[in-house]
Amino acid sequence: MNSRIDSAARAAAADGAPRGPALQLPNDRWKPLEIAFWLLPVASWFLFPNHLVLVSQIMIVGLFALSLDLILGYAGIVSLGHAAFFGLGAYTAGLLSVHGWGEPVSGLAVAALVAGIFGFVVSFLVVRGQDLARLMVTLGIGLMLFEAANKAAFLTGGVDGLSGMVVAPLFGSFEFDLYGKTAFWYSLGVLFLLFVLLRRMVNSPFGLSLRGIREGGKRMPAVGANVDRRLRVAYTVGAAVAGVAGALLAQTTQFVGLDSLGFARSADLLIMLVLGGTGRLYGALVGAAVFMLAQDYLSSLDPAYWQFYIGLLLVLIVLFARGGILGGLEKLVQQRKSAARKEQA
Repeated sequence: MNSRIDSAARAAAADGAPRGPALQLPNDRWKPLEIAFWLLPVASWFLFPNHLVLVSQIMIVGLFALSLDLILGYAGIVSLGHAAFFGLGAYTAGLLSVHGWGEPVSGLAVAALVAGIFGFVVSFLVVRGQDLARLMVTLGIGLMLFEAANKAAFLTGGVDGLSGMVVAPLFGSFEFDLYGKTAFWYSLGVLFLLFVLLRRMVNSPFGLSLRGIREGGKRMPAVGANVDRRLRVAYTVGAAVAGVAGALLAQTTQFVGLDSLGFARSADLLIMLVLGGTGRLYGALVGAAVFMLAQDYLSSLDPAYWQFYIGLLLVLIVLFARGGILGGLEKLVQQRKSAARKEQA
């Protein structure tokens, strides 16, 4: 199997100009920078004790961005309706809580199951087309689910949102409070566990085959790879992770709004990936953090026109940092290493 994947990687790399990060062999070793990265949210607990709710929101949105990065950055499936799975997970956890099932961890599991099943069903429609067709299909699915939730106001609360949620203490001991202390560690724990799983997935031969499909999908069947099956698996996993993110938001805020299914949420998610860099799991997290922090800061400075500055930032990133923030930093590091080698020579 590994020899097949290696052949696919070489074939994809030979397909003209590079369209993404260079294909590499799977590597699961944790680097010092990665460990330092995961110490940042722990440090924020001590450095920003009055902003724990915001940090929790960033981690939840980061998890949501990870789910889209799996299907867009690695599998190459463009989506404008990914919020459908986020909202489905949120409403699943919310309805369970409203009807007496408030245990948070099992609520996450059920939300992941519901969103994953729905993602698996629609994946047969999404995988069939190419980029434009996938955009329209995913957008249409998102719009239909949004209007279905709006129409079923007796169940979802409609435009007023789903209220009345009562979430039980985490592990029976840690209650969710207004200061976000329990939500902080709960969100961090779920984010880290799912990140480790996704990291293992994208660094496995399966993950490398997804990158091969993204870079040269027409050549992958030649090495015995079932392209549609792999794309459906990736899409289903991405949908399940998005459902977990939605359920996590619902449980930590104890409210589900109709906007959780809205197109704006899917559009914001694409912006986050462009900012951080697609095809890099850390790019999704960095993009989510930058977007959320910029939104919080700019909206406090200029509540009416803060999106202008977000748009300006997006344009600058696209023009001067190919591959997003992480892509730009990686290019700078490579340039400095190259200059250092020339000086030594």
